Amino acid sequence: MFRGFYQLTSAMLSHGRRLDVISNNMTNVSTAGYKAERYTDSTAFREVILSRVGNKDKVNTEEIGPYAYILAPDQQYTDFTQGSLEETELPLDFAIEGDGFFAIEWDGEVAYTRAGSFNLDEEGFLVLPGQGRVLDANRQPIRMATDNIYVDADGGIFTMEDRNLIANLGVFAFQDTDALERNDHGLFTGGQPQASTGYTIHHGMVERSNANMIQEMVAMMGTQRALQSAAQMSKIYDQVMTKDTTELGRL
Repeated sequence: MFRGFYQLTSAMLSHGRRLDVISNNMTNVSTAGYKAERYTDSTAFREVILSRVGNKDKVNTEEIGPYAYILAPDQQYTDFTQGSLEETELPLDFAIEGDGFFAIEWDGEVAYTRAGSFNLDEEGFLVLPGQGRVLDANRQPIRMATDNIYVDADGGIFTMEDRNLIANLGVFAFQDTDALERNDHGLFTGGQPQASTGYTIHHGMVERSNANMIQEMVAMMGTQRALQSAAQMSKIYDQVMTKDTTELGRL
């Protein structure tokens, strides 16, 4: 009977962590380029062999069989599916259709994002607000004298007047996106980036979050009910065991 507590406690931990992931997705539904997190099913501890022993003689044991206690670890992954593209008509907004990430100079290293709503800083560098400078195909900061620009589908940035090339937006892809880690600022680090080829740049547009509010709300309600059920069952277990110990003690 005590094993039921392992399962119920694991269920409550798992549902609690799943609620955290869902809440974060709902918070970022309006965040450009956000990629939703998904919580995977719970796994188990390594199987153990249960054995039966006598009341007095503990030498000759009898194996009952294997048993696995449920564990609710931190297992989640990022859903990198394409979000819908939204037209903004702002001159420094860019959206990637296809495979790839923008490169950002962040805290002494290069980080990656799908968010393409950029600005110019005081020195004229193209920046992701609050994060860092946007990098070109050679991983160098992009400096622009004006936002009156023309951008082609490959990410080439040209002056509107004479179509002189200013820079090429850096778009990088990863063979294994599972190697990427999201930092506290929503940027991705790690992995082995390489120049992307399967993409199209849309000027004056941004990629919306791929988190769907309706789907997240449905998932949240189902998870909350499952969490409440597990909590209620744990109370019943406690009551039953309390009754067993008190009545068996009288016998």
